[in-house]
Amino acid sequence: MINAAEVIRSETSILFVTLDSLRYDVARAALHAGQTPNLAKILPGGVWEERRTPGTFTLPAHIAFFSGFLPKLPQPVQPPRLWECRPPAFKTVDAGTFVFDAPNLLIGLAQHGYRTVCIGGVTYFSRETPLGSVLPDMFHEDHWRPEFCSPEVDSTRHQVDHALIVANEHRDRPLFLFVNVSATHVPHGRYVGRSEDSWQSQAAALAYADEHLGRLIRTLTSARPWLVVMCADHGDAFGEDGYHGRGIAHPTVLNVPFAAMLTEPAATLAEHDPRPRQRFEA
Repeated sequence: MINAAEVIRSETSILFVTLDSLRYDVARAALHAGQTPNLAKILPGGVWEERRTPGTFTLPAHIAFFSGFLPKLPQPVQPPRLWECRPPAFKTVDAGTFVFDAPNLLIGLAQHGYRTVCIGGVTYFSRETPLGSVLPDMFHEDHWRPEFCSPEVDSTRHQVDHALIVANEHRDRPLFLFVNVSATHVPHGRYVGRSEDSWQSQAAALAYADEHLGRLIRTLTSARPWLVVMCADHGDAFGEDGYHGRGIAHPTVLNVPFAAMLTEPAATLAEHDPRPRQRFEA
């Protein structure tokens, strides 16, 4: 288990990546087919966890995430949460959970000296509309450009390039770096040479993003420890049971991949037993 309370007390930086619209079955199939070799090296045990999202489309899912409600395991008994808003007095919280006395995680982390930065992807992070400003307004700073969005075929490369610039600018302070990967959001049919979207084209989009996500995590974790959390905000239906899209309570939308790991820099790992923590290979 990850002691998030200790992680934040020690001012360890946090990378939180949401793979927009990525279904659990697609992520698992791409992994087993060898389409995501960089993620295979990064994921604890080389596998994704199957979890259930608290929201069926981008806005409610991220509001829940930033309020302390990450995707849950598909079982009655849940492990302690990584972070949680201060609860009522009658509730007991695990000692390893980071409890923030604030209305959301971003304000809570800021109270502990973190700089919170958003690298937007889909248009809920674009500020193109009032609703598209709700999530960016939660951060100290937010970054979005059209080339970060899913219609751009090389969106993840642009996002990762910018994320690494921002991380370097804040290398001397604890950072909460959030990246919403848009490549796995429709439209992604072009990754398999088609105009329509499918689970096959979403897998191909994830395979494209894999190289850049691997580069992002390897670069960030090469010099200092990071807590890395990756998950989808929701899935997408591609005709199963007659359903299409998101915002619906269907298993293809509710079931999402999840992973959380605590890293150490390569130099530290060379001196200590690496087994308690996840090691990233180049």
